[in-house]
Amino acid sequence: MFVDRARITIKSGKGGNGCVSFRREPFVPQGGPDGGDGGKGGDVIIRANASLRTLMDFRYKRKYEAQSGEDGRKKKQFGKKGEDLVISVPPGTVVIDQATGLVMKDLVHDGDSVVAARGGKGGKGNPNFMNSVRQAPNFAEAGGFAQERSITLVLKLIADVGLVGFPNVGKSTLLSVCTSASPKIADYHFTTITPNLGVVQMYDTSFVMADIPGLIEGAHTGAGLGLDFLKHIERTKMLIHVVDVSGSEGRDPVEDFEKINRELTSYGKKLPAKPQIVAANKIDMATDEQYEIFKNHVEGKGYQVFPLSAPINHGVKELLQAVLRQLEELREMPEEEEDYQWFDFSKEDEDEDYREIYVSKEGPVFVLKGRQLEKIFNSTNFNDTGSTRYLYRYIEKKGAIERLKEMGLKDGDIIRIIDYEMEYFDE
Repeated sequence: MFVDRARITIKSGKGGNGCVSFRREPFVPQGGPDGGDGGKGGDVIIRANASLRTLMDFRYKRKYEAQSGEDGRKKKQFGKKGEDLVISVPPGTVVIDQATGLVMKDLVHDGDSVVAARGGKGGKGNPNFMNSVRQAPNFAEAGGFAQERSITLVLKLIADVGLVGFPNVGKSTLLSVCTSASPKIADYHFTTITPNLGVVQMYDTSFVMADIPGLIEGAHTGAGLGLDFLKHIERTKMLIHVVDVSGSEGRDPVEDFEKINRELTSYGKKLPAKPQIVAANKIDMATDEQYEIFKNHVEGKGYQVFPLSAPINHGVKELLQAVLRQLEELREMPEEEEDYQWFDFSKEDEDEDYREIYVSKEGPVFVLKGRQLEKIFNSTNFNDTGSTRYLYRYIEKKGAIERLKEMGLKDGDIIRIIDYEMEYFDE
């Protein structure tokens, strides 16, 4: 089964906590603090792998989590770093952050990768908090938070040439004749319901051809799964527009040609600007008059027309030679980058929301919340005066105490941080 879209949840590893420890050895007076730092949490990395062709694996597994870092240990032993989690996807996969709708990375080539969720930093052990005044710090830093996010993976096939046209005009037959691909071929509409790829070998070179399932009028609005199909044309360098010139389906070939081009124009995404060669297929079933009317119309629009009959391999070689010449010209031109709105990773490290303390009141209880507050709170040793004083000063410096007083905080009231409640006394 060909799967070209998936939604998954990823979570990086939490950073290991720093260790509180003191040297206690015979004949080593005042050994001092010797707690080790915690290990960094593992990252979640998404990497393009050329051996994959579909997002099928993500139908069965939707949650991925990297390993957390180990806590620090005594004797200044650092905790082990959590292992990174590498998620493999096919080249051509676009990684999108669901919360913002922004593109995190377009993994075009084999080996392209993006760190989609960064592991939390390891917490510092108590030797890091030693100074001239605080000779024996009895607290350490908690490990950094893991990142968790939902992402959408969208696969856009990477092919040099895309075959487009109405259903049952002979695109799959043409692909099977030109390549070793074996698409399903039958005499009814939408035989092809997923894109097929094949490699065309000519002389000492080759190129990739994609059979895009048949488009219909209104495809750019989603008719006939048109949006799902059209996105696979975006990365192609050029198009072969296959038309049933015999009108065997009871349609007018000229109208078919115009309707498909209108769909490409309406969809946009640079599709109308792609070079296009027209394959007048089923020429063995068409009259000379039918072909001449069609040829004159299409050439009047500035397109090359090649008569062919794919099942008997008539005219196929001439078509492929023209395609190869066009591709050689296109390969000399610089590739245009996709016009995406990009996710800004730099803001993750400078996130103001991380440092902010939010105050609220739930019944008689005053509540403090904040990500950095939570980390400092988890690092606090409430049996150590210096550690608890640091926590209070941080809350006070952020203006949270003043805001609570404006909400009616007074001596004896309860303040809750995370799941802990404490009684407030004004010093």
